[in-house]
Amino acid sequence: MLFTDRADAGHRLAEALRHLEGEDPVVLGLPRGGVPVAFQVARALHAPLDVIVVRKLGVPYQRELGFGAIGEGGVRVISDDIVRRGRLEQADLASVEHAEAAELARQAERFRAGRPRLSLEGRTAIVVDDGIATGATAAAACQVVRAHGAARVVLAVPVAPPDAAERLRGATDEFVCLSTPFAFSAVGEWYQDFSQTPDDEVVSLLAQAAAGPGPEGSAPDAEAAADEEVEDIEEEVAIDAAGVRLTGDLKLPAGARAVVMFAHGSGSSRHSPRNRLVATALNEAGLGTLLFDLLTPAEEAHRANVFDIATLAERLTDATGWLRDRTAVPVGYFGASTGAAAALWAAASPGADVGAVVSRGGRPDLAGPLLPGVRAPTLLIVGGNDSLVIDLNREAEAALRCTTRLDIIPGATHLFEEHGALQQVADLARDWFISHLVKEA
Repeated sequence: MLFTDRADAGHRLAEALRHLEGEDPVVLGLPRGGVPVAFQVARALHAPLDVIVVRKLGVPYQRELGFGAIGEGGVRVISDDIVRRGRLEQADLASVEHAEAAELARQAERFRAGRPRLSLEGRTAIVVDDGIATGATAAAACQVVRAHGAARVVLAVPVAPPDAAERLRGATDEFVCLSTPFAFSAVGEWYQDFSQTPDDEVVSLLAQAAAGPGPEGSAPDAEAAADEEVEDIEEEVAIDAAGVRLTGDLKLPAGARAVVMFAHGSGSSRHSPRNRLVATALNEAGLGTLLFDLLTPAEEAHRANVFDIATLAERLTDATGWLRDRTAVPVGYFGASTGAAAALWAAASPGADVGAVVSRGGRPDLAGPLLPGVRAPTLLIVGGNDSLVIDLNREAEAALRCTTRLDIIPGATHLFEEHGALQQVADLARDWFISHLVKEA
């Protein structure tokens, strides 16, 4: 089943939820992409609409594994079993929760624009998202909704992979999903238009829903707002990753259908002219980019830190979670030198949702034991005069079990400083991401 856009998915999902209209439900959209879908559901069911803001609490040393979640109003859902088995210290848990609580409060204030949260006490709550990848956030949202006093929790999505759908059926009172395709790799591939949902659109939809629904057959202002041209986003951002505050530069061209995160190598940073040249080529092709520093300035002063691949990968994984809270488009990794090892390490972690990886002059050997676990299509680019790194990449190519290609640029050295060499890197990376990361309708 292919959806035109989120509004179309919402219309279709609403039909599958008609039996709940008599239960006087509250519809809750997961930001950001779930809100345009939820808007149509709420309108069709003549139900109030709100946003459900949750933050998953990740285990400090394995952030993709959640030990709980928090919601508004001080709601905490904690897995005592994971805390006990992980031998987690209360100080570590408190640090994670503090950081997530601050972001939760910021999001809730931004989206609601001063309106109070709708009461769920004794109500049927319909939690809506635009699709499910792993289901971790949706499951956490359902737990938070239950803790807010909902008598019945329904999770409704247009599309989800079969394994995630099976898990979620046991976590809710009712799970409604229009399509569970076996060949599932990303939510966006099931939409003709899966462009990002900006904060302003979420705010507008919630405000219009609060003002009261129009006649069901009419075209609301919200739909017109959703059709307006989305402007480019270019801003400096602060990312909380593994307890460290990292600085980055985020650029999302209007209508970007994917975003590439840059993992910098030894002696490099987000200001690297080499990586910025590649990023510009990706932006010109309509791809978003996030260039950020995996190490703080103080950490960069100690050379050993740039070879601590486990730590770099953990921070990249956390930053990926941060990015996914802000955009629903597929994510890819571009890694250089030791940054490539971090990208491959992160891509091999359990639950990684990475669409494609490109390595420039990378050291994949530093992620050696984990290479067979990488599932994302991976392009290895090496200079023809970088003989040692060529050998390391050939060994990595043999170890990888995903779609893989090794491209050698003749006459280029490790930093690709020769005339035209870096532009070849940019062209290869752009084509790889468009081919494997962007899902054409």
